[in-house]
Amino acid sequence: MQTRPNLWRDFDFVLLGITLLLIIIGILFIRSATLDAVDTDLINRVPSQIRFTLIGMVVVFVVAGMDYRLLGSLHGFIYGFILFILGLVAALGVVGAAGAQSWLNVGLQVQPSELGKVLLIITLGQFLATRYEQMGRLQTVLLSLVHIAIPAGMVFVQPDLGTTTVIMFIWFVMVWAAGLRLQHLGLFVVVGLAMTPVLWTNMEDYQRERITSFIDTGEGCYDDPDPDVRATCEFKDENENGIPDNKDARYNIDQALITIGSGGMMGKGYGNGTQTQGRFLRVRHTDFIFSVIAEEVGFIGATIVIALMGIVVLRCLRAAGLAADPLGSLICYGVAGMIFFQTMVSIGMNLSILPVTGLTLPFVSSGGSSLLTMLLGIGLVESVVMRHRVQEFV
Repeated sequence: MQTRPNLWRDFDFVLLGITLLLIIIGILFIRSATLDAVDTDLINRVPSQIRFTLIGMVVVFVVAGMDYRLLGSLHGFIYGFILFILGLVAALGVVGAAGAQSWLNVGLQVQPSELGKVLLIITLGQFLATRYEQMGRLQTVLLSLVHIAIPAGMVFVQPDLGTTTVIMFIWFVMVWAAGLRLQHLGLFVVVGLAMTPVLWTNMEDYQRERITSFIDTGEGCYDDPDPDVRATCEFKDENENGIPDNKDARYNIDQALITIGSGGMMGKGYGNGTQTQGRFLRVRHTDFIFSVIAEEVGFIGATIVIALMGIVVLRCLRAAGLAADPLGSLICYGVAGMIFFQTMVSIGMNLSILPVTGLTLPFVSSGGSSLLTMLLGIGLVESVVMRHRVQEFV
């Protein structure tokens, strides 16, 4: 008589260990970025990140202990919940520091779109898994796009362009893994290009400013040779960590590049970054945490962080290859795509090779909602890899 295998023996402790190492690195550099802060929010960033880490570790083991196929069977309820929480944001949402109505106040501020994007991996995975043999039909691909476009549109109007792009990238990765045909991909590229003017006109002014400032690589007013022009370069001090206004939208990008360059090969030492500690680099604990790392531990330290992130993605892809069924494989591909895309965009905007979107560096940047979302994704991957042998015993 065959007995069911011990699920926990296949738990990917390498994945969890690297993830935890990245979180610890993040906490250390959030501390460095907020040293000697006087603003209450900044002072509380480190203890808050530690609390969310402890909660997130519980989430990983709880979700890993759940059968992902059970979650897949509840896809209808999960999808309805996603639309419900995003609807609550539209009706009762709180405007955050970045100016987007993306938050709900439930005793503490949470960002439902963060939870929504990882839950969509489950619902889209189930949608595609039940139509695995129909991926050659355009209708199936279009229906999958509608499935993701409704919540993505609700996030876009908050407005949150960064999370919207993450959701759309997750859709692309998952339909590609499910068997998207090249001719269908070409059709979507053409449609996407045709829709670009519509999206552009519906963006907020600050979103368009981020893109135009990225394209316009000319010197900002802070670098103008005329001292009278430099004197007019005012910026808005919001708490201790003000965000420059649109008079010089490249301020943060320029300071990030200076910060990264000043770190050199080995860095200036932990807590000794002149750009970071001098507060020239703004939103350094969230959007520009990679610049802080590069300044204080240099090119070598920053490369190690990138390598660790790469290992996390590779372990997720490994789980996709081991998965016992299409749903498990698609979930792992979706989580890998989410982590990869956010990492690429976050580091890219620090290096000024991509526009600033406000996306956090997974596991490293300060932010409870973002951290819990990523750890929920890791829990889903663990659930899949733990059950890759179970099919033999069903």
